[in-house]
Formats: sequence, structure tokens, C-alpha cells
Amino acid sequence: MRISALHPILGAALLICSQISLAENASVKITSPAEGSKLDVMAQNKLVYEVMPGPKGDHVHLYVDNKEAAILRQLKGSYALTTLSPGQHDICVKVVDKGHTPIGVEQCVKVTVN
Repeated sequence: MRISALHPILGAALLICSQISLAENASVKITSPAEGSKLDVMAQNKLVYEVMPGPKGDHVHLYVDNKEAAILRQLKGSYALTTLSPGQHDICVKVVDKGHTPIGVEQCVKVTVN
């Protein structure tokens, strides 16, 4: 095999590795509520989060039960959750780009509201 035939293969491999490392530099951490928490329906429940958007991310969106609930521009902060009905809920923070498209970096927690 000629060396010149390896150039396209090597280029493709480098491109894939660089895209993977871009996503690896992004992270989301929900510090509150914790996974499996029981929240009081009458309480003012708060989401506390920290985000590193990485080179492809710009800001984050908050989702409750797969519905967008807020756009969060701060990379570290808190957000007062709207009153949640009794039962189980999924709360997710997703890193998005400037066009508001998720880049695949997110964290979700399941909570129960009583």
C-alpha cells in the first residue's frame, strides 16, 4: 500500500478523534436536586448546576419531562423550578450551541414530588 493512500484514512481518523475530544471537554453537573430526591410539592424547589460548554457549546437549556422549561445563560448557578405536580419527573440540563441545538452533552435526574 502506498503512503499516499493512507493520507485520507489518517485524515478521517484525526477528524473523528478531534470531534470526540470536543464533546469530552464539555460537561454538565446537577448538584441539586440529587438523583432520586423527594421534593415537596409546596416548597420552592431549586435546580443548582455547573456547566463547562466546551468549544461547541454556548449555553444550556433546562428540560422538565422532555419539555423545554428555561434557557440558562450562566455557566454556574441556580434556577427556581416552577411548581411540579405530584409524581415522578425528569429534570435535564443540556448544553446547546448558539443555534439552540443540543450538542449531546447533558445530565438528567429523576425526582419524585410528594
